[in-house]
Amino acid sequence: MGGNQTQIKFILLGITDSPRAQTPLFVLFLLIYTVTLVGNVGIITLVRVSPILHTPMYFFLTHFAFTDICYSTVISPRMLADLLSEDKTISFTACMMQYLMFGFFGVVECHLLAMMAYDRHVAICQPLLYVTIISSRVCWQLVASSYLFAFLSAIIYTWCVFGGSFCGPNHIDHFFCDVVPVLKLMCSDTHSSEMIIFALFTINVVGASMVILLSYMSIIRTVLRMCSAQSRDRAFHMCASHLMVVSIFFGSGFFIYLQPSSSHRSLDKVASIFYTVVTPMLNPFIYSLRNKEVKGALIKCVRRLFNPWHRTRAVS
Repeated sequence: MGGNQTQIKFILLGITDSPRAQTPLFVLFLLIYTVTLVGNVGIITLVRVSPILHTPMYFFLTHFAFTDICYSTVISPRMLADLLSEDKTISFTACMMQYLMFGFFGVVECHLLAMMAYDRHVAICQPLLYVTIISSRVCWQLVASSYLFAFLSAIIYTWCVFGGSFCGPNHIDHFFCDVVPVLKLMCSDTHSSEMIIFALFTINVVGASMVILLSYMSIIRTVLRMCSAQSRDRAFHMCASHLMVVSIFFGSGFFIYLQPSSSHRSLDKVASIFYTVVTPMLNPFIYSLRNKEVKGALIKCVRRLFNPWHRTRAVS
């Protein structure tokens, strides 16, 4: 990336060009972003203060919530500012950094979802060895490796997307600097870049999907062999929240990135909004409303907060 490249400015066309729609959309997405921050910070805080949640599954969940906060923050503030501003220009460096961070946290989420699936596999299929296999040291090693691999992947992704020549149109038909709309602006041949991106996408996303698929195939076999209906129901509840998050995240991601570049259309913006803005907001609710342990820990925390107040009133 030469010095002249850094002088380039792009123009983000955004979600809509209708002035009437921009203010309502700003209010809606500001609300979503606020709920995202509150919900995910709440999950992290709840896991930290509740001893019952000090398990590998919730250790991974805190990192997943942290990643959701960062993932959403990479996209939402810029999108909100553009909805209220007539000047939607973004510098080459800012665009590149946005994509770098977007790619980094996106890959981390893929790996964390795979780790959480493997954790459920060990908990249900090998419960007696769970503490040995998923030790605290192993958890830290898995999370650290996911951050490291995501960083290396994001560097390669970013080089492939921004390493070519930009000498033509500078309008990005999107609300953030994503791979497909940016590659369309390159003057140089993008075939080799697309092949590298596809290979890395296969390793990260499809690889994580295979880990999740194989884990749940093993879980299903184990659950079907359980004699007790109560045990089967408990195993289902252990996995239901994670499966729902996996379906939403990978479903929308595959829709965007596994279709031919010629097939991309305006509907892609809707799907992109869903997995970059809406999904990070939904995840805390999915894990809290569908998870008995989280609901139990939340109730205990609320009682702890209000009990001193009740005791103070009783004494007075």
